[in-house]
Amino acid sequence: MDWLLVRMAKWVHQPPSRRFIIAATAVVIIAAVLYTVERAGYWPDWARADRMGRRGAGIHATPIGD
Repeated sequence: MDWLLVRMAKWVHQPPSRRFIIAATAVVIIAAVLYTVERAGYWPDWARADRMGRRGAGIHATPIGD
C-alpha cells in the first residue's frame, strides 16, 4: 500500500502528460470492449482459447507405432 501513496505523491508533484492519460484511457476502453464482446458471445470461435487443466494441453510422450 505504501507504493500507492508514493505514486500518488509523485503524480501530485509531477502530473502525467496528456499523451499518457489518453494512451492509458484507450487501453482501458479497448480492454473493456474486448471483454464485453467476449462475454456477449460475439467473439469468434477461432479466436477463443480453450481452458486447460493444471497439467497443460494433454500432450504426453507416447510410443509411436504401437
